[in-house]
Amino acid sequence: MSHSVVWSKDIGESAQSATFSPDGTVLIFTTTTGRWIVIDATTRQLISMHSDGNEQIDSIKFSPDGRFLALGSRDNHIYIYQVSDEYRKYNRIGRCSGHSSFITNIDWTSDGTYIQSTSGDYEHLFWNATICRQLNNMSIARDLKWETYNAILGFNVFGIWPENADGSDINTCDRSHSHKLLATGDDFGKINLYSYPACQPKCLHHSYCGHSSHVTAVRFLPDDSRLISLGGKDSSVMQWALN
Repeated sequence: MSHSVVWSKDIGESAQSATFSPDGTVLIFTTTTGRWIVIDATTRQLISMHSDGNEQIDSIKFSPDGRFLALGSRDNHIYIYQVSDEYRKYNRIGRCSGHSSFITNIDWTSDGTYIQSTSGDYEHLFWNATICRQLNNMSIARDLKWETYNAILGFNVFGIWPENADGSDINTCDRSHSHKLLATGDDFGKINLYSYPACQPKCLHHSYCGHSSHVTAVRFLPDDSRLISLGGKDSSVMQWALN
């Protein structure tokens, strides 16, 4: 609430994305060189360091139960790790291959069995995460319950796209934890708020201005009291109160 830094740590290279473990005790940073670094969120001590390819990792997410970790890389692959020892041990169990461009977003189902992913060429694919096999039966995909929804593609979010928009106009989206709201960030510096699901063409929404550059990420806090947005060239982090 004070808008001040709680702590900082120099990891020696440019960070690309980050995620907390489900219990908040462990923090993982990915870097622009394909490495990812596991640290204790309280003591800031380095736990381990890993590498998957030479390309940056843009998306990283734990399964809801914390048993698995998925990483989406610029090398077009999704790497799946089994997690143990209170988020301190990681064992790679597979690599999902099928996208023809870099991975942009990953979401897990609530039971931690399936993931959906989107890529830079606007592909939207589904996977059985534990065996890294692409899911081709769309009747199964239709009924899956998603723990998060950060994919900017799909039936539940196709109403966020304005008429004549190209695929790069909307950079990010996030569904609230109550499953009632959907927020997006676009190339025009705007935060847009929709009712979820946004599954009608050109859904009604509210737009809010604050960033002077494109919006790179939006996320709801766990209690949905605020929305956090990240700016691109304006290098800003903004808080939005939800009334």
